[in-house]
Amino acid sequence: MRLAALFSGGKDSCYALHYAQQQGFDVCCLVSVVSENPESYMYHTVNIDMVPKQAEALGMTLYQMETEGVKEEELDDLMEFLEELKKKEKLDGVLMGALASEYQRTRIERICEELGLASIAPLWHVDPETYMNHIIDEGFDVRIVGVFAEGLDKSWLGRKIGKVTLQKLKKLRIHPAGEGGEIESFVVDGPGFKEKLKFKGEAVWDRNSGYFKINS
Repeated sequence: MRLAALFSGGKDSCYALHYAQQQGFDVCCLVSVVSENPESYMYHTVNIDMVPKQAEALGMTLYQMETEGVKEEELDDLMEFLEELKKKEKLDGVLMGALASEYQRTRIERICEELGLASIAPLWHVDPETYMNHIIDEGFDVRIVGVFAEGLDKSWLGRKIGKVTLQKLKKLRIHPAGEGGEIESFVVDGPGFKEKLKFKGEAVWDRNSGYFKINS
């Protein structure tokens, strides 16, 4: 089955890509959505401009689309884009890294149904702690680039997710995979990467939340 992978640069889209390839799917390209709306209900926005560097490190073709990020209308933008890409790449389906968000999964499934594409969500409802341990054990270098929950301060930005980090998140009663929006992530290395990404940036902090802006 020939798939396009929805790709944000975070741990879930990276792991879904890795898992699908291990299962024998032909993931022919990545699709990244650049939203003008930082509060988008559907799409990640933190460091989305760095995705081309990840695609280069993975040796994969990347298609980027832009949207104003208007709620629900941003889905029409994605549908139009995938409709054209289906013809160009002869797609059979779309791969997504959804873990527990009904909002995202059901909307992607609806788009796929309209376009006659299969929707593949290999991580749907996996046990989050087991999943995060798999990510660590399989060699993914995942950095925290956004924190949006009580108990997470500026010192968490840029931190690599390892076993100790997971235990600290557990003590803070934060979803280990950040599925409630508590954390945003960015992958700099892992299976499939031909080289590790080195980055520089700065923390942008506002009261009780913030993000790590990668500049280069």
